Amino acid sequence: MTDFNAITKVVVIGGGYAGTVAANRLRLRRDVEITLVNPRPRFVERMRLHQFVAGTHEAAIDYDTLLGAGVRMIVDRAIRIDTAARRVELGSGRALDYDYVVYAVGSTAAVPASVPGATEFAYPIAEFEHAQRLRAALADVPVQAPIVVVGGGLTGIETAAELVEQGRTVTLVGGGKLAANFSNPARRSVAKWLSENGVEVREQARVGEVRRDGVVLTDGEVLPGAITIWTAGFGVPELAARSGLRTDDLGRLLTDETLTSLDDERIVAAGDAVAPSGRPLRMSCYAAQPLGAQAADNVLARIAGDEPAVLDVAFTACTVGLGSRAGAMQFSRRDDTPVPMYLGGRTAGWIKERVGLAGPIGTIRKEARKPGAIPTFLGLGRRKDLSAAEPQGVAKP
Repeated sequence: MTDFNAITKVVVIGGGYAGTVAANRLRLRRDVEITLVNPRPRFVERMRLHQFVAGTHEAAIDYDTLLGAGVRMIVDRAIRIDTAARRVELGSGRALDYDYVVYAVGSTAAVPASVPGATEFAYPIAEFEHAQRLRAALADVPVQAPIVVVGGGLTGIETAAELVEQGRTVTLVGGGKLAANFSNPARRSVAKWLSENGVEVREQARVGEVRRDGVVLTDGEVLPGAITIWTAGFGVPELAARSGLRTDDLGRLLTDETLTSLDDERIVAAGDAVAPSGRPLRMSCYAAQPLGAQAADNVLARIAGDEPAVLDVAFTACTVGLGSRAGAMQFSRRDDTPVPMYLGGRTAGWIKERVGLAGPIGTIRKEARKPGAIPTFLGLGRRKDLSAAEPQGVAKP
């Protein structure tokens, strides 16, 4: 029989889509003390930050509506994991002892210093503080002032679409292929909506310099812009590397296929900042929440003396919002490669809002009400072929 007299301390680092699910799910055992560490006092709906910038959504929710009874919340920043002493060191000077850590620190922007003026004049949008700064800047310029959005990925597309719907004049600099992970029919649908609704799309153009009043493309053309929004690139917090744990080239924690750190079996990871077998899943809430559930399950398995489960995730679709009333939903194979089938228009927009944006909050609350309520995986994906794979892109601590 399980001994419920001994208390196991689990520290969840990061209160995003993966971390909140993991914290709630850990309550499946009554003998687990759960502490969630997050640098902000409110949950940030990161997928709505483009709406926050445009003034159509507030994108922040009180944690007391998301966390179940028994989860202790600490507003602080984890600065180092001392694996020898099993302590999480915080920015305030405090330290938390742990038996296990769920590493769910998420991702952030990566504005390149190699592009002159980018870090000085461009506005990232990946974090709440970024979005607050950008929203304030937009309020200070006339509605008709030109806005340049850099990045042809889904964040760039959604940002451009939201702003043009608010009457802004927007140019989208794609830097290559628009919505590169979509099929050609879906990409054409997105490009058509943007064009018909007033977004000037420069799909192949690349930015060579950012200025206070616009950008210079690599071919020398100057695009005027009262504000330049940078949505291209990806970065993660440096906590893993700072803690002496192996990471991939971008700083994501390297784990095996059970989401367990290659360096310490007491650290289990989930979300954007993890690279299982050196092959990370697509940055998405779609993957983060099942990973959060599985990370919690695997911590509980280790506490019980059982073998943790191997990751098995499959994708089925990816959706981009186009303003408040439209979207495009790209269907995919289980390995996340697109098939030539998609939904567009109002139907895809409704799915994006109800399932893609509102759905994850419902998932967190469901897990808060009943731990273990959501599935841990999405079913027989490519991960089954990687369980014995050697990690790729390893960065030495």
